Amino acid sequence: MPKGYAEGPAAEEAERRLEELERGVEQPRAAERPAVFGCTADQPERHFIGWRDEVDPDELFASGSAWGLSVVRRPAKPS
Repeated sequence: MPKGYAEGPAAEEAERRLEELERGVEQPRAAERPAVFGCTADQPERHFIGWRDEVDPDELFASGSAWGLSVVRRPAKPS
């Protein structure tokens, strides 16, 4: 009789991480950057527009070139 979904590599990884948390082992966090998401005339669906330090969401909205803007933290891509 199969044991179900609670076996295999994913379950082993989850168990390993739970043991680390119990011991107080911190995992290094990936570097994050603020990312601007919103809609444009070319792409009316919400999508990544650019990094906050490269584009100004206030300027994009004021010019009418983008709307529905939000800034969220996302893992920075390695250069």
